[in-house]
Amino acid sequence: MTADKVYLVGFMGSGKTTVARALARRLGWEAIDVDELIEKREHQTVAALFAKHGEPYFRAAERAELLSQLASRHAVVATGGGTFVDPQNRAVINQDGASIWLDVPIDRLIARVPADGRRPLAADRVEFERLYAARRPAYAQAHLRIDAGRASVDAIVEQLVDWLERH
Repeated sequence: MTADKVYLVGFMGSGKTTVARALARRLGWEAIDVDELIEKREHQTVAALFAKHGEPYFRAAERAELLSQLASRHAVVATGGGTFVDPQNRAVINQDGASIWLDVPIDRLIARVPADGRRPLAADRVEFERLYAARRPAYAQAHLRIDAGRASVDAIVEQLVDWLERH
């Protein structure tokens, strides 16, 4: 593990993009959002990609973007909610940098993530909860778990800076 790059992992709505931007600002690093890169390259939203091409197509685009960022250093990468679940992606991430799981309880996620179709995998709440439970064992393989359910973004950033200084 190298501490000159951080990958934020966790379920949708856990705050990966927000924390990535705040942590990158604090460290003077670049913030990278995998979903935003995919949307830019594909010229459509994640929801539209899911609807038009399906999840396998999206996961392939996600892996391509992840791999395209390997040369970047001094970066905080916000991954998609499913990125770290894939064993190949997880191995790449854990080798390339520090993986940080932003762990948020399901009730907080349900409150944060609307079931309005903007996030394709959140529309069905029963499936949303099943997916949450199914992904937790993969997230637990991150280098560090942060309880991000009630902590402020600033508090999370300070925890991460402290941890990075020790590693």
